[in-house]
Amino acid sequence: MKRILALDIGTVRIGVAVSDPLGVFARGVAVLNAGKGWMDELDGLVKEYGPGILLVGHPLRTDGSRGPEALKVEAVAEELAARYPDLEVELYDERFSTAIANRALIEGDVSRKNRKGKVDKVAAALILQSRLERGRGAEN
Repeated sequence: MKRILALDIGTVRIGVAVSDPLGVFARGVAVLNAGKGWMDELDGLVKEYGPGILLVGHPLRTDGSRGPEALKVEAVAEELAARYPDLEVELYDERFSTAIANRALIEGDVSRKNRKGKVDKVAAALILQSRLERGRGAEN
């Protein structure tokens, strides 16, 4: 089974997570600066982990509609599909992932200063873990 590399794309930072080789667990691996050049950094992660799927968090509104953030992420997903033609690029509903990640870090007694740099990576891992669990449920 090929690994899945997940992205939680924000306006300032991009959280990155990867699945284990068996597709059971998600692990946050990086936080990229959302400015210019982040895709070059992503190239290195794609090379390092060799994923078969690039999972992109899709920030739908609470009612499921697509706002400007979702449209931006869809455009980035198209860029990624062109950049990595051998990878499947999949959008995945990420509603509430950042809020859940923040709550988990707060409950883990992580200081506000330290949360800022970790929340995106944790959110990416939550998105990926949800996708992995959904995939296992479909197989049973």
